[in-house]
Amino acid sequence: MRKGIAVSPGVAIGNAYCIHEVFVDPHRVHIEPSEVAQELARFENARKKSIADLRGLQEKVEKQVGKDAAAVFAVHESILLDAALVDKVRGWIQNERLSAPAALARLVEYYRDLLNRTEDPYLQERLADIRDVVERLTAYLSPVLQKDSKVLEGPTIVVADELLPSQAVMLGKKPVHGIVTESGSQTSHAAIIARSRGIPAVCGVTGILKQVKNGDLIIVDGREGHVLVNPDPEVVAAYRKLEREFFDLRDQLAHNRDQSAVTADGVSLQLLANINGPADAKAAAAMGACGIGLYRTEYLYLTHPSVPGEEEQLQVYRRVVALSPNHRVTIRTLDIGGDKTVPFLGRENREANPFMGWRSIRLSFEHPEFFLSQIRAILRAAAPTEEIPDPDVNIMFPMVTTIEELRRLRAIVRRAERQLQEQGKEYAKVDFGMMLEVPAAAVMIDQMVESVDFVSIGSNDLIQYLMAADRDNPRVNHLCQPLAPAVLRVLENVVRTCLKAHTPVTLCGEMAAHPQAFVLLLGMGLRSFSMSPSFIPTIKELAAHVSIDQAKELLQRAKHFKTTQRIHRMLNAELERLAPNLRPILMQ
Repeated sequence: MRKGIAVSPGVAIGNAYCIHEVFVDPHRVHIEPSEVAQELARFENARKKSIADLRGLQEKVEKQVGKDAAAVFAVHESILLDAALVDKVRGWIQNERLSAPAALARLVEYYRDLLNRTEDPYLQERLADIRDVVERLTAYLSPVLQKDSKVLEGPTIVVADELLPSQAVMLGKKPVHGIVTESGSQTSHAAIIARSRGIPAVCGVTGILKQVKNGDLIIVDGREGHVLVNPDPEVVAAYRKLEREFFDLRDQLAHNRDQSAVTADGVSLQLLANINGPADAKAAAAMGACGIGLYRTEYLYLTHPSVPGEEEQLQVYRRVVALSPNHRVTIRTLDIGGDKTVPFLGRENREANPFMGWRSIRLSFEHPEFFLSQIRAILRAAAPTEEIPDPDVNIMFPMVTTIEELRRLRAIVRRAERQLQEQGKEYAKVDFGMMLEVPAAAVMIDQMVESVDFVSIGSNDLIQYLMAADRDNPRVNHLCQPLAPAVLRVLENVVRTCLKAHTPVTLCGEMAAHPQAFVLLLGMGLRSFSMSPSFIPTIKELAAHVSIDQAKELLQRAKHFKTTQRIHRMLNAELERLAPNLRPILMQ
């Protein structure tokens, strides 16, 4: 048994499918002598297509973002034209009869070993460019989780270093029952993707890819953070019982989707959904959300083969609005940086601490025309159409730190409105909101609320900044606890201040779906929560067991404790008493 971080509750049992940095079909590492010429041709075809892609990307990004941002694609093209690199891959195919994807996997390892021996940061950063090029080539050679892959027969547990957005999209509708990753945290890509789909998941299991091979039987316990590899039959039988209990309860709770979200004493709540795209919007409606509290638009960029233009963004945003419950959507502008990067933004300036550096609106300010195209698309998506006569669309900006930034953002929105007027395009004015993630903004919340129409608390980043602990660093992410006394004190002040100013406030971080934290937030006066769609039935059921007076009493008790552990222990006991039927699905 291996211990990791529990990030998506439930139990899943299935066969391992290992996703390495380069996706190699485990049955096709070596080829027959008669296949060498064909494999060389496949590699050359992928190389030519990749070069054509890069030239098109360079032209498109140069027009939309600028010449400097487009330069990275010229670097990638030069890698594909490098004779020494190409000869290495061809040699491994021809002399060692490796498949083209397997040869590319060896190429990454070769350059990793070579570049890790140098202390030159410039040369070390070239490894990232080589990885990008290899991923592009591999996409033409062997799409991830192919339909004919024997490994995917039956329930599958995906095992990866980290599950990136592009990889998650390629998973599609495959029978993925669980996810295990070596890196990551409760707010990593893998965790967010797993929760949005209701898939049990465990992150931070160091070295798991070296211990597991394709086809191994894996048990994922997303409640306790346990991963079991090739367990005994008795253990499998015990966990199969837990797995059935989890799925049975989840299916039962799904029936509450048409019920209103109310507390035990009849107080109405807004349970909204966090989404990454149209598929999630559809899931939000199916799970009983009353709207979309956070649409993460960056996933459109992260999974796009090039750069989405204004018209393409508009079509996607309109589709999201059309599929969303009550056509209600809060669209967050591009939140790139930190652990989410695209080659044409931010790659040229590697940072020692990217989470606290050039990201989110800071990056958007540097590319005003690029930023304006997204704002124009959002304003146009808010306009009534024949299909959607009553859209309820808001705009929200991430990582706001100062009032000066809010004023600058207001001016940019006004500029986008003027441009649309001049172009004669239909648009609508939208409510203007900020995502509260930076402690400085939390301290100044009494003044911040005067400049916005609403506030959304982004607890994921707020907690890591408040605790000065990188949530994706396994050595310190134990500090990123939503029940930490300091976190609760800051949140209570933010909620109280917003309510006093009559400014609508929502919490849209993963904390909203944390049952123990939910009860305390309820006690603080919060009535609007946005979470992964799969959690809405559970939180709706939990709310029905808790009155406002009980929530206030639990908050007061929690405030008397000085440690996170004591708060956690008290709330676990109280939730078992208040909602014993939810025990199989609650995160411990």
